Amino acid sequence: MLKILNGGIEAIVEDWPGRLGYLGKGMAPAAAMDNVALEFANLLVGNPPGEAGIEIAGGYFEAEIGADTVLSITGTDMKPTLNNQPVPVWESFEVKKGDVLKFSHFSEFGFRSYIGVAGGIDVPLYLGSKSTCIFGSYGGFKGRKLQAEDVLPFGKPYQDLKNLLGRKLKKEVIPEYSRVWDLRAIPGPNTCPDYVTEEGMDFLFSHSFKIQHSSNRSAYRIDEVKGNFFAREDGGVGGSHPSNIVDHAYAMRGCLNVCGNTPIILIADGPTLGGYINVLSIINADLWKVGQGTPSRDFIKFTMSTQEEALQARIEQKALFTEKSLA
Repeated sequence: MLKILNGGIEAIVEDWPGRLGYLGKGMAPAAAMDNVALEFANLLVGNPPGEAGIEIAGGYFEAEIGADTVLSITGTDMKPTLNNQPVPVWESFEVKKGDVLKFSHFSEFGFRSYIGVAGGIDVPLYLGSKSTCIFGSYGGFKGRKLQAEDVLPFGKPYQDLKNLLGRKLKKEVIPEYSRVWDLRAIPGPNTCPDYVTEEGMDFLFSHSFKIQHSSNRSAYRIDEVKGNFFAREDGGVGGSHPSNIVDHAYAMRGCLNVCGNTPIILIADGPTLGGYINVLSIINADLWKVGQGTPSRDFIKFTMSTQEEALQARIEQKALFTEKSLA
C-alpha cells in the first residue's frame, strides 16, 4: 500500500487505454495522458502494459511506502528521492515499508511523471477501467485527485520481486522530450474546402502553437487561428460563428476542435460531442506527447500523416512494450 502525504499539483490513478466503448453515453476514455511513460513504467515492474499506476502532473507529490515492493518512475524527471536520496528514472528499484518517496517539480522537458508498482494500483474497476475521470468524478480512487491521508492498496505482483530489481530500458527506446512537440495528424472530418480554407489548413501545418495556461486533462488550448482560417462567414443553422456546426460526435481522443478562433486538442477527459468543427485528428502513436506538453511554456506543431502511416506508427509503438526494450 501507499499512503499519500502530499498529493501535489495533480496526482491520479490511471491505466491504459482507459474506459473504452462509452463515448455514446457521453463518457470519455480518461486514461494516462502519456501512455508511453505508463506502459514503460509497467514493463519495468513486470506488469501488463496497461496496468494502473499513478500519474503526477506538475509535481510535489509525496507518499509513504506501506509494504516492501518494487517501483519504477518514468516520464519527466521530477528529481524523485527515496528517504531524501536520489532514485533513478526509467528503471526499477526496491522500496521498503516506511520509506518516503518524494518528487520535486517538472523538469526543463516534459510535464508528467508516472509511478509503476509491481502488481499495479488495486482500485475497483469501473466500466472496465481503473482510470480516473476527474471531470466526471468517477473511476480511479474515489473519482478524484489524490490527497493527504489517502491509502492506495497494491495488487499482487505478476512476477517474483527479486527478478524485477534493477531492470532498465535501453537508451534508444527512452522517449525524447522537447519544448516543441511534433504531432502527426490526419485532416478531417470538418476541413477544407467546406469549413476551412486552404490557407487555414496550411497555417495549421506550418505554425508552432503555444500551449495555453488553461490547458488540462480535458482540453489543451493553443494559439488562436487567423481571420482567413474559415471558409464560411457563419455557421448557418449551427450558429453565428463559422466554427459552429450542428452538434455531432467528436473524434476522441486527439481531435483538434475549433471553438471560436481557439483550437483545442480534446484529450483524455474531453467532451464526446458538441457544436464546433474538428479539423484534424492526432494519430494514436503521438497522443503521449500532448500529455508531456507544459502549459504556458511549450509549443505544438502539426505534421501531415496518412492513415497508413498512422497504423504503422501504432504497430511500431506497441512493439516497444516488451522485454526486448530492456537493457
